[in-house]
Amino acid sequence: MAAPISPMEQDSDRCGSEEENRGAEAEEGGQPQMGPAAAVSHSRLSKLPLARIKALMKTDPDVSLASQESVFIIAKATELFVEMIAKDALVYAQQGKRKTLQRKDLDNAIEAIDEFAFLEGTLD
Repeated sequence: MAAPISPMEQDSDRCGSEEENRGAEAEEGGQPQMGPAAAVSHSRLSKLPLARIKALMKTDPDVSLASQESVFIIAKATELFVEMIAKDALVYAQQGKRKTLQRKDLDNAIEAIDEFAFLEGTLD
């Protein structure tokens, strides 16, 4: 007989990794994180290099300053977008009995899924 799972265990399984949960708990503490500690906690939660994201954001002439929080949000959104399109492209690779994504898999995902319609023609 399996042991019952408490609601807290169920929530932590659905919400993400342990690091993300710790970061969310720290933010919920009521005191905003300031200084280098905030940058360190964000960099652990992001898989993309935040300095490079910030540099890319500053290439836009409309952006003069970018806060650490905004850089982190853009990095996290980018990670989620890449994960989503990769998972959808993986379906097409698996249909072709392959484990490696190819450009045609991305093209198929972009054509088949309405959410990616804005990407049509960008890989040409």
